[in-house]
Amino acid sequence: MATPTLKINDSAEPSRRPFVLHTRVVTGTGGGPEKTILNSPRYLDRYDIDCACLFMRPPGDPGFATLQRRASVADAEIIGVDDRGALDWSVVKDCIRICRERNVKVWHAHDYKSNAIGLLVKRFHRMHLVTTAHGWVRFTWRTPMYYWIDRVSMRAYEQVICVSEDLQEACLRSGVRPSRLHQIDNAIVLEDYKTAPPTMRDKARFGFDSQRFLIGAVGRLSEEKGFDQLINVVGKLIDEGQPVGLIIAGEGHLREALQKQIDDMQLQDHVRLAGFLPDPRELYRAIDLFVLSSLREGLPNVVLEAMASQRPVVATNCNGIPNLLNDGDNGLIVPTADPDALFHAIRRCIFSDDLAGQLARQGRRTVEDRFSFDRRMQ
Repeated sequence: MATPTLKINDSAEPSRRPFVLHTRVVTGTGGGPEKTILNSPRYLDRYDIDCACLFMRPPGDPGFATLQRRASVADAEIIGVDDRGALDWSVVKDCIRICRERNVKVWHAHDYKSNAIGLLVKRFHRMHLVTTAHGWVRFTWRTPMYYWIDRVSMRAYEQVICVSEDLQEACLRSGVRPSRLHQIDNAIVLEDYKTAPPTMRDKARFGFDSQRFLIGAVGRLSEEKGFDQLINVVGKLIDEGQPVGLIIAGEGHLREALQKQIDDMQLQDHVRLAGFLPDPRELYRAIDLFVLSSLREGLPNVVLEAMASQRPVVATNCNGIPNLLNDGDNGLIVPTADPDALFHAIRRCIFSDDLAGQLARQGRRTVEDRFSFDRRMQ
C-alpha cells in the first residue's frame, strides 16, 4: 500500500506547525467519511500537525449539532460554513478567509464540491491540494454531473487517496496520474470498540430478549444497501422457525417503504428500524451477527466496526469486500443480489457457534493487523 508523501513545511515559517484542513459538504449527521475525518486531528497532533474539520452544510441544519457532539468526543475542532447551494459564492469567500486565518498548508477534500472549491481557494491562498475518493453510494439524476466534476478536479490535485482498489482503478481511468494516486484503506480506532459478548441489557436496548439471535445492519436507507432483500431473508428464517431478530440502523428516503415491507410481512416483532444512532457501538454490542447486504460499496466502515467489536460478518461481494474478508476465515462472502446465498450464510452462523466464533476472532485480528487507525495516519 503506497503512502502519499508531501513536503508541507515552508522554510519561511520553520516554527509553525503545518495545518491540515479536512473539507466536506454534509447534510444531516453525515456518513462513513466523517468517522475518518473526525478522528484525524488527534492522530495528526502526534506528528506535530494541526488539523481542523470544515463542513459546508445547509443553514440551520439540525443534524450538524450531532456532528459537533461527535467532534467533541473525538477531540476534533469542527468549523461550520453555511452553504445555500451551487450559486452561493459566499462559501468560497468563507473558505478563503478561513484558510488565510489558519495559514492552511494542506486542503484535504472529501467530495466533488470540496474538490472544486479547493481549486478556487488555491487561486487566493497558496496551499497543497489532497483529496480522498470515498465513492458514490446513491445514484440520482445529478450523479453523472458529480462524477464529471470529481474527475476534472482530481486531475489537478497533487495527491489522490482511494479507500478501495476499484476506486483507484476508476481514478486511473479518469486520467489521474499514477504517481499521484494512492490506495489507503479505511481504518478503526481499536480502543473505541469492546469485544464482550452481547448481554441481556444490550439486547433489551432494542426491544429484544436474550434468547433472540440478533442480526445487525447499518447504513443509509437507500436502494444500494439492499435492506429490502435482507428483510426478506429474515422473514424466510422466521417462517422456518428460527428465533432471529433484525436491527437496521440508519435513516434515508426508503424508510417508509421498508417499514411498509415489514408491516406487510407481519415482522413488526422481529425487525426494527432503529433510525440514526449517535453511537452505533450500541448496535454492535447487542448483535450476534453483522450483515452487509449492499449492492455497491467501497470499503465499508461499518464492516470494520463490526469486526473490531468481534462480531461475525456476512457480506456481499461488492468492491472493497474481497480486500477485507477471506471467505470462511474472517467472514462469509456471498454474491450481490443473491438472497438465497445470503439466507444460507446467515443460517450457517446461527447453527454453528464454532464457525461464528472463529469468524469473530479472526475478524478482530484482521482489523488489529491491517486496519488500525494509527497505522493509517502514519
